[in-house]
This record gives sequence, C-alpha cells and structure tokens, in this order.
Amino acid sequence: MSNKQPTAVTSERTPLKPRNVSFDWENTPLHWVPGDPFAAHTINVLHLLLPAGERWFIHVYRQVLPYIRDERLRADVIGFIGQEAVHSQAHDDVLPHLKRLGIDPTPYTAQVDWFFEKLLGDRTLPPGRAREWWLRERVATIAAIEHYTAFLGDWILNADALDRRGADPTMLDLLRWHGAEEVEHRSVAFEVFLHVDGGYRRRVRTWATAFSAMVFLWQRGIRFFVENDPGLPDGRASFRAFHACGKQGTLPPAADILRSVPDYLSRRYHPSRTGSTAQAVDYLARSPAARGGAPRLAAGHHPAAETRTTGDH
Repeated sequence: MSNKQPTAVTSERTPLKPRNVSFDWENTPLHWVPGDPFAAHTINVLHLLLPAGERWFIHVYRQVLPYIRDERLRADVIGFIGQEAVHSQAHDDVLPHLKRLGIDPTPYTAQVDWFFEKLLGDRTLPPGRAREWWLRERVATIAAIEHYTAFLGDWILNADALDRRGADPTMLDLLRWHGAEEVEHRSVAFEVFLHVDGGYRRRVRTWATAFSAMVFLWQRGIRFFVENDPGLPDGRASFRAFHACGKQGTLPPAADILRSVPDYLSRRYHPSRTGSTAQAVDYLARSPAARGGAPRLAAGHHPAAETRTTGDH
C-alpha cells in the first residue's frame, strides 16, 4: 500500500446497496434518440460491453476480498459487488430486445466475453507473488475503468440535450439509474487499489491498457451497430459524427474525455472529487425503475436535473 494516499471527500461517501429495478422495453425503438441514430448506437454499445465486464469486476473482487482488512472498505466492496450484479443483468436484459429490432448482438458479445474471460481472466500461476501480481494488475485495471464509468455517470445525469431531443424515457432511466450508482460507488475501486497496492507506475500502466482497450472495443461496437442496423443501409461510423454529437450534447464532448486523462494520472487524484453523490442519490430516489416500476415518463422530463450540488467541483 502506498504511504502517500490521496484524500477522499468525506461528505461524498454513502452506504452502498443494490436496488431492484424493472424496465419495460416493449416501446423503446432502436433509434431511441430521435433523429440521431449515431448517438443512440454509441450509447447502445454499453449493453454489449457491460454484462461481461461487470461480471468480471465481481469475479476479481471476490478474489480480493480476503486481502481487505479495513471493515468499512470491505462493506463498500460487498455493496459494489451487489450493485454491479444488478447492472450486468439490467443491460443483459436489453439484448433480446435488440435482436427483436433486427440486430443480433451475439457476434460482438462473444468477442467481449473472450476479452474478459480469457485475456483478463484467471491464469494458471503458482501461488504466491505471481498470482498476487496478476490480481493487483486486474484491481488496478478496474480502478481505471471505474474512473470512466463515473465520468459517464456524471455526464448522463446532466445530459439535458437528450431530454430536449425527446430520447426514450425508459432507456434514459436505465442509463441514469446505472450512472447514478456509478457516481455513488465511484471511490470504491480506487480505494481497493490503494489498499492492496497503490503504486503510481502500476496505476499509469493499467490506465494505458484500460483506456486503449475501451477505445478499441467501443469503436468496434459502434461500427457493429451501424453496419448491422437494418435502418441504416449506408451507415458509417466516424470520429466526425462523434465530435458533432458531443458538441450537441447527445454524447460526451471529446474535449471532456481528453481532460479526464490528466485527472486520473494526477498524483492527487481521488474519484470523490468527480460528480455529486447528492445528485446521484436524489435521482435514485426518483428513478421510476428504482422505485419498483418502469412507467413511461413524459418526453423532456428530467428528474436528474432537479438536484445538482457542485461542492466538489
């Protein structure tokens, strides 16, 4: 463990618990952002990436639990595991709906499964230092990925442009419920990394690996959707389209994504300084799915915008 640990914002900590959710996809279109199929498909990639990715998080964290001596952190990890399990299932439940709409995700999800289960999965290593080294590498990789899930969670909670465009309310609720819980538990992965290792060189190395892998998988996912969408016979994915959506607010701005890099690589970085726990918890109290049902909200209604605190910005 590093002796020079970044300081958390204490007011941003909250007890973690999984929430039962329910979503009705019957009326959700494939192009759920009206007039902007590229934005919809860029975000749709989450449904293909997250089920396998979050199952992998859980698998790794079950292995690291015996190494966690801090009882509060241990409780956070157990809460994190519970939330990630629900996230994985909720996004997995979208896949049959995509297939009904004309896109079979199996060819792409098979590649994602291989990536997490084989490339980043358990290795036949002798007990001791080699096995612990691989566990620490994966813990550090999860911390880097969670930096970006928190970034995306904060973005979706404040993406008013999607409401103005009349985006499908059930899809928005899924994304904002998930995003709010990512903001809620945003510090856990980094604090687990600090607890079991905390080395700065490992943080930088695994960030480079994680960031490169996410960009690679995401752009492949976007191309998969665009090329297989029956409603886009001449569809093409491009950075120009991504940049344009970012300027319009229907995707995260490219400049914000780039600014997130030095944030994570700063020696003073701590995830509690990104996003607002108060806003996240407020949305979770209002989310139709988290409240036990999935009613269709009126287009343009944005419960996440009703509370926003910025004490940590």
